[in-house]
Amino acid sequence: MLHNLACVRRRRVPLHYGGGEMLVEKGLLEEKIREAINGAKNRNFRESVELAVNLRNIDMKKPENRIDQLITLPKGLGKQRKVGVFARGETALKARDANADAVISPEDIDELAKNKREARKLANRIHFFVAEAPLMPEIGKKLGPVLGPRGKMPQPIPPGSDPTPFINRLRNSVRVRTRDKMTFHAPVGTRDMDPSDIADNAVEILKAVENKYENAQQIVKSVYVKTTMGPAVRVI
Repeated sequence: MLHNLACVRRRRVPLHYGGGEMLVEKGLLEEKIREAINGAKNRNFRESVELAVNLRNIDMKKPENRIDQLITLPKGLGKQRKVGVFARGETALKARDANADAVISPEDIDELAKNKREARKLANRIHFFVAEAPLMPEIGKKLGPVLGPRGKMPQPIPPGSDPTPFINRLRNSVRVRTRDKMTFHAPVGTRDMDPSDIADNAVEILKAVENKYENAQQIVKSVYVKTTMGPAVRVI
């Protein structure tokens, strides 16, 4: 009985950071993540752990109410995201040295523009792109119809710069994008990671919601965690 009362109290008392309230305490997230992992059958592949957030009391038809944010997870994803680099010359060489998953030259842009099937394959294979800023107009014109709807337009970087820091950051990043939907999902780790680390990542995702909406407590209807193939466990 005392244990149950302590749990109720812990769930109801919000923490504070930067003047705002946290939607969910890290301790509760960690508890539910453990429950989700323990309640899921073992699979013959490395499952992700996902966070699902359901919203309410907001008109998502209005673009200003939507979330579209790139978030770097403090403890990494457990498996790195694939990053492509649009570049030439020195930047392209540095991208290859940094083991970018694809290095696309200006000539490649022209070829991809002619072969939409290959362009779609590239867009589906790579999670994030960066591009030397002078290449952005050409990318937008020739590949925008493929990359734009997928939320994969490149992040511009200065011409001739070293893309390595951008590549490393994006490898541990996720994009939270609601569009006009009242629900969004985001990977926050893999089931073989420490649940405490996964919880740190989940907190970072929820901060994006808290920072987006002044009255986040009224906007968030519910939060769930689950493994890729496992049952969903409600957090709040």
